[in-house]
Amino acid sequence: QGQLVESGGGSAHPGGSLELSCALAHYSHDSYCWAWFRQAPGKELEGVASLDSESGTSYADSVKGRFTISKDNAKNILSLRMTSLKPEDTATYRCAATLAKQLCRGPRGPPTRGFGYWGRGTQVTVSS
Repeated sequence: QGQLVESGGGSAHPGGSLELSCALAHYSHDSYCWAWFRQAPGKELEGVASLDSESGTSYADSVKGRFTISKDNAKNILSLRMTSLKPEDTATYRCAATLAKQLCRGPRGPPTRGFGYWGRGTQVTVSS
């Protein structure tokens, strides 16, 4: 298996947008449940969004309607488009994958356990 490598983090003002990317080298895309997680300083890891070929997409209530997870199989990239950003979206964002595709079937984003493949993360800061 290859690595998961995030990019695209940075700073934004409240109400702004950012798009994160995760390079998915050497993975068979249809075999996995893909997800984005985030962790703010002093807070627990939070499942943000998940995607797989059978279940579609799922989002945490905190980001539903503002964030969009997608995957470009031709470019081997998992993306997270973030709009209407809020200061509470400030966190380190990590992409992850698991062969346990049932983890993509929850209605409110991915659970924080069960993902065996992780990127190192990219920082997102939202402030005025």
